[in-house]
Amino acid sequence: MRLTTAIFFILTFSFCEGNNSENIDEPKRGDNPIDWNAAANSNIHSLLDHYWNPQQHYFNYTNTGNTDFHYWPQAHALDVLLDAYQRIEEDSLVRYMNQWYDGVKKKNGGDFYNIYIDDMEWNALAMLRAYNTLGDDKFKTAARKLWEDIQTGWSDVAGGGIMWKKNTPHSKNACSNGPAAILAARLYQLENQETDLEWAKKIYKWEKETLVDPASGAVWDAAHVEDGEVNINKDWKFTYNQGTFIGAATELYEITGDSTYLEDAIKTADFTLNSLTDYSGRLLKDEGGGDGGLFKGIFVRYLTQLIQLSDLPASDRKRYVNFLEHNAETLWLEGTRKPAVLFGTHWATSPENEIDLTTQLSGTMLIEAAADVL
Repeated sequence: MRLTTAIFFILTFSFCEGNNSENIDEPKRGDNPIDWNAAANSNIHSLLDHYWNPQQHYFNYTNTGNTDFHYWPQAHALDVLLDAYQRIEEDSLVRYMNQWYDGVKKKNGGDFYNIYIDDMEWNALAMLRAYNTLGDDKFKTAARKLWEDIQTGWSDVAGGGIMWKKNTPHSKNACSNGPAAILAARLYQLENQETDLEWAKKIYKWEKETLVDPASGAVWDAAHVEDGEVNINKDWKFTYNQGTFIGAATELYEITGDSTYLEDAIKTADFTLNSLTDYSGRLLKDEGGGDGGLFKGIFVRYLTQLIQLSDLPASDRKRYVNFLEHNAETLWLEGTRKPAVLFGTHWATSPENEIDLTTQLSGTMLIEAAADVL
């Protein structure tokens, strides 16, 4: 989005004053280590400069001024604002988050409900995190209302599970069950309601038994019921589905101490590193733009959560940190268009022209993860 000088000043007079995205150091491999905190600061400047809609208070769909409103990426944009705020505690970011709440709610029709249940889960997760970070009750209230609606997506079709779309009751997808289990577990940790923990365990159990390969830990995409037969789509293995299963397992391990959950998380993480990568470079694979542009960033978020788990064996942590570092270093040195600080779908290739919000968010999540753990 192209901004006039006046609008740009209004947007940036606090947090974005002294924008670093125009003066990025570019160390080569073997030179001084990358300053990941400075890189992450440049990321959030770039996101706000290129995607934030200052009139309607949501994130545009592209960096070239496409103002189309897509509901589910807004959740991940809020998440990266929270990443930045937790790192630097800049008050102007709180202003953006409050504007986000009003703008997204208005653009979505006056509430946060949606026909796509997985999309509601993402927004509930982000808003619950906003509450935990900021202490503003409006975020918790909205998240709890969404959770109540999400529960209605559970049925006995395919033996259980939550449907991904309200008018598609015969499709039970990993994308609507992994995040739901994470949400239920986090609500339990916040409010200690046993029913939330029961939901988290029930959803996780169904997903593991239905959509996870017991041999490899791979998370399959979906179970579809046709003519009374349950068919599992085993061909689609997306990084974000691996990530949310890892996230659910990690949450439940932290709550229960049951080592099975930790073992599940490690197995699925290892499958992803071994099978959903560009073998020539050990990079997470290119999953395209559009919705797929967000998949890698979501995996990175939950791999980072696993890395930070105190009980993760040191050897596993070392492997995962090395993998994360290689991906982040490759993206920053080879796959970032500078000085604009824009990312593409392949983390070793600098992008050109129009870049989807989803794609930009994945790169931003990776650099924030690097600032968090490296």
